[in-house]
Amino acid sequence: MMRRTAPIFSVATVKNLIDGKFTESKATKFYDVINPATGSVIAKCPQSTPEEMRAAVENSAAAQVAWRNTSVGNRVRVMLKYQQLIRENSKQIAEILTEEQGKTLGDAEGDLFRGLEVVEHTCSMGTLIMGETVENVSAHMDTYSYRQPLGVTAGICPFNFPAMIPLWMFPVAITAGNAMLLKPSEKVPLTSMKLAELALQAGVPAGIVNVIHGGHDAVNFICDAPEIRAISFVGGNAAGEYIHARGTKNGKRVQANLGAKNHGVIMPDADKDHALNSLIGSSIGACGQRCMALSTAVFVGDAKKWIPELAERASKLRPGPGNKNSDFGPMITKEARDRAIRLITESEKLGAKVLVDGRNVTVPEHPNGNWIGASVVTDVTTEMPCYKEEIFGPALVVLTVDTLDDAINMINKNPYGNGTSIFTSSGIAARKFQHDVDAGQVGINVPIPVPLPYFSFTGSRASIRGDINFYGKQGVQFYTQVKTISSNWNPKFKNTGATVNMPILGKDQ
Repeated sequence: MMRRTAPIFSVATVKNLIDGKFTESKATKFYDVINPATGSVIAKCPQSTPEEMRAAVENSAAAQVAWRNTSVGNRVRVMLKYQQLIRENSKQIAEILTEEQGKTLGDAEGDLFRGLEVVEHTCSMGTLIMGETVENVSAHMDTYSYRQPLGVTAGICPFNFPAMIPLWMFPVAITAGNAMLLKPSEKVPLTSMKLAELALQAGVPAGIVNVIHGGHDAVNFICDAPEIRAISFVGGNAAGEYIHARGTKNGKRVQANLGAKNHGVIMPDADKDHALNSLIGSSIGACGQRCMALSTAVFVGDAKKWIPELAERASKLRPGPGNKNSDFGPMITKEARDRAIRLITESEKLGAKVLVDGRNVTVPEHPNGNWIGASVVTDVTTEMPCYKEEIFGPALVVLTVDTLDDAINMINKNPYGNGTSIFTSSGIAARKFQHDVDAGQVGINVPIPVPLPYFSFTGSRASIRGDINFYGKQGVQFYTQVKTISSNWNPKFKNTGATVNMPILGKDQ
C-alpha cells in the first residue's frame, strides 16, 4: 500500500467503531480506498467479520435502553455541540472527502453543509417529536399519543455524498432516541469515520452510533439482524431494490432512495443565461455524480436555438484534482467512467450527436485518474441508452419537443421520478408543470431542487422504495412509532356490570 506523505486521517486501515472504541478489524478481506484523481490507494477498508457485526448490533441494542430514557432536551444539547464541532472541523472534513471521493473542495464543503443543516434541524426535536392530545373524547376520558424511538436502526450510505447522506440518517435517528449502526460506502469510509469521531466528542454515548464496514456481507447482515428495526438506504436501483425486498421480508421498515433521470425543461420565455448556466452547473458539477443532477435537458419549441450556445459554454469546463482550481473532479472508479463512455458511444451509433466530447480527456499531471470531460449529447431519442439509463457522469443529454405538454408526457413516461425543473418566466407554465409532472422534487428556475430539512427529500415511482421519506418531519416519523393512550379517570366509577358491546367513545356516560 502506498504511504502518504501528508496523511489527513490517522490510520491506514479503516477501523470499526463499536462501543465508543475505534478497533482494528480481524477481517481477511479488504477493499482499497482509492483517490480517484491519482489512482493511489489511500486506505484499506475491511469487510467486518460476522463476530464484529454481531458485537456492534448487540452493543447498539444495549446502549439504546438508557439513551431512549435520556430527556429529549439532553439529546438535543448533544446535537448542538455536534453542529459546532462540524463547523470547527469543516475544512478538514472537506479535505478528507475530496481525497477519497474526488469532488472539488468547494463542492465538498457544500456536501458537508447540506448535511449540517439536517443536524441543525434535529435541534428542534422537542417540537418535531410531539404527539397529540384530545381531552374529554368521552366523559372523563382523554386520548393522547406520543412518538417513541424504534430501537436500533441502520444506515447504508452511497459513495457520492460521503458527508451529507450519513448526516441525513444518524443525527435524526439518534436525536429521536434510537441507536444507529452505520455502514458507509466501502469506497469512501473516511469521511464517515471523521463524522463519527466528532459525534463521540460531542457527547453521543458509546454504542449509540456504531460503524461497521464492508460490501454485500455487511448489507445482508443489516437486512437480517433481528435487532435492527429500520434501514435507511441511498444508492443505486439494484442494491436498493434488494435491500428493500430483503429488509421488509424480515419485518423491517425500509426507506430507499434509488436512481434518477432528472429532466430540465427549457421554455422559450426562460432567462437564457440563467437556464443554460443552470443546466451546465447541475449536470457537470460533481462530475455528474448527483442523484439530483439535471442530466437531461428538454428544449421546448424555439428554445432549441440555444443548444449550440449551451454546448459552447459546457466545452469550457475542465476536470482536474479536487484540491486544485478545477471545475469538477474525476469519476469515482474506472468502471464508472467506462460505463458513462459506453452509454454515450452506443447512443452515438444510433444517431445521437456528441457536440461536446469528453470521452478522451486526460489530465497530464495525474494520468491514472478516472477522468472524463464535460459532454453534451444531442439529437437524442427516448429509446437511446444514454436516455434510458442514468449515466451518472458529466454528460448532458439533450432532447427537443414542440410543447410543454410533450415535455411533461416525456417525463411522466420515464420510470424515474426523483426530481425535475422548469425554466420559464410564465407563472401559468410553471403552475401547470408543478401540478402535472410526476416527480418528488420540482424546481422552478432552480437547477438542483433539493429541499431544506424543514421539508423532506421525496421521490416518485422507481426512484423510491418505502413510503416515508428522509429527514424533516417524515424522517422523524420513520425513526419513531406512535403509541396512543386512552385514559379514564372517572371520579366515581359506576358498577353497571360487564358489557359485551363495543364501547362508544364520545358518548357521555
